[in-house]
Amino acid sequence: MQKAEQNLTQTAVKKNLKKLTLLHSNDMHGDFLAEKIDCKLVGGVSLLSGYVNKVRAEEKNVLYCIAGDMFRGSVIDSEFKGISTIEIMNLLGPDVATIGNHEVDYGIPHLLFLEKCANFPIINANFYIRTNCRRMFESHYIAEIDGMKILFVGVITQDVLAHTRMEEYIGSFVDITEAAEEVGRICNAYNAIDIDFTVLLTHIGFEEDKQLAAALDPAWGVDVIIGGHSHTLPKEPALVNDILIVQAGTGTDQIGRFDIMVDTDRNAVDTYTWSTVPITEETCSRDEEMYNFIMHYKEITDKKYNRIVTRFAKELTHPSRVQETALGNLAADALCDSLGVDMALMGSGAVRSKSMGPVVHYKDYTECFPYDEATYMIHVTGAQLQHMVKRFLREEAFSGAHTEFYQLSHGLCVVWSRSKQQFKEFTFNGAPLPADKIYKVALSKYHFSNLKDFLDISLEEIEANGGFKVVATSYRDVIEEYITSHQHLYREVEGRLVIEP
Repeated sequence: MQKAEQNLTQTAVKKNLKKLTLLHSNDMHGDFLAEKIDCKLVGGVSLLSGYVNKVRAEEKNVLYCIAGDMFRGSVIDSEFKGISTIEIMNLLGPDVATIGNHEVDYGIPHLLFLEKCANFPIINANFYIRTNCRRMFESHYIAEIDGMKILFVGVITQDVLAHTRMEEYIGSFVDITEAAEEVGRICNAYNAIDIDFTVLLTHIGFEEDKQLAAALDPAWGVDVIIGGHSHTLPKEPALVNDILIVQAGTGTDQIGRFDIMVDTDRNAVDTYTWSTVPITEETCSRDEEMYNFIMHYKEITDKKYNRIVTRFAKELTHPSRVQETALGNLAADALCDSLGVDMALMGSGAVRSKSMGPVVHYKDYTECFPYDEATYMIHVTGAQLQHMVKRFLREEAFSGAHTEFYQLSHGLCVVWSRSKQQFKEFTFNGAPLPADKIYKVALSKYHFSNLKDFLDISLEEIEANGGFKVVATSYRDVIEEYITSHQHLYREVEGRLVIEP
């Protein structure tokens, strides 16, 4: 168990101290079912619910919050387009949640429908309709417990809402500074009603949380930032501008826990402990009602998803999104070979499983490739392609920032020096790329819609080379057809993308 402990004040006489237990999860991604690891069950919402129920029974003042990305990652979620997830979350009973980038995966109208299905408040302060700047969600939630008023404010930024580029009228305050100003407006508006404790629920990434904390005025009274998006599992809270910052990794294998003594005279943290608690059958009793409820959904999806799609020659892996992987190579090759293009750039983040095979069930396939969107063919010059690859190899990708990264189809060979920030080799089919030669490149709609941010190339440049077109309405269908029609497929890490120090 990871644990941190701190006394933030040196007050000699403590007055009006009340204990608050804050439990928190983030980036659960439909991780509903426990897994057997080293002969014991780990994770899953029924064990998680058992732990939350246990703490609620043992402690007087308990609040449980979720910092975004409840959706995506399992067939139970995707088959019911998040409705199953909201139903399961309703039974889990968080006190408050905020949205993450994957909450918009099924579209903005569907997200608003799901929000109406929730029995708990879903908050966000800076996601709005462009035409009149009207917020799409309640900006905050005030929990009243044991005479204390706990203010929660939800925050996201445009950097993690790339899907909304396809929504003409939806926007977000675009940077940390503007998000901080919005937090200030809300805190100022409610400080007058004697808020005892203030928590920001964010989904922007751990490093960005630090930037946000630094930008906040201490007078606004923010005590804690509980974040998500970067899947960070810190050993102890970060402390920036006297604000404690935490995350709880990803999935349901652990939960974050604060035990805080709140000084209600000063409306601040007096002392605290924080830990990440492992969710295992050794630490939690299973919530049988939750288990049966999830099994109801599992029985339905098993009938559809248990069929065998194919058999690989061996297991293919995808251990990291910022390196060449065998599974990533296969996906990129499937698009390239099937769509009549010169090469394909497959988003690393679209490959959601660490491994797949050798026997591939439809469930495995859809969990690995949950997104079902169009594939575009764009025209770029050799010089532009090198610039695009250089963009996603920028140093941010290797420093923990949640930037986009790509898997390369066969024929490309890229050797990148991080120390020199330049290519040592960049060839296609064994030869350097002529700077002015036009190449046809396939990429998904999500990446096409964010060309400038992700690959630093404009639509105008693409159009000047011959434009673009949709070559498949579902890249998931393309990959499935490819692996179904090619038995005993095999890929390995072969040096398509070599990253040197």
